[in-house]
Amino acid sequence: MSTIGYSNWAVDLANVGPIYPFQGWEWAMVIAAFAFWIIWHIVQIAQENREYAEDKSKGYSKEHANHSIDRY
Repeated sequence: MSTIGYSNWAVDLANVGPIYPFQGWEWAMVIAAFAFWIIWHIVQIAQENREYAEDKSKGYSKEHANHSIDRY
């Protein structure tokens, strides 16, 4: 199975051109990577906000954090 369209490699590779897999998919891969990156940030922010809200609901505050830091 060939992902670049060549079944026989007995050619002059100088005349072949690009020999990496999935030729022509570069922009689609860049867009997919960018979308994944943005979605990852959205999910990460949502999880951190939920964790922050849980900590606030437990009564943790800035004063509590400062006291804990000063204790050590």
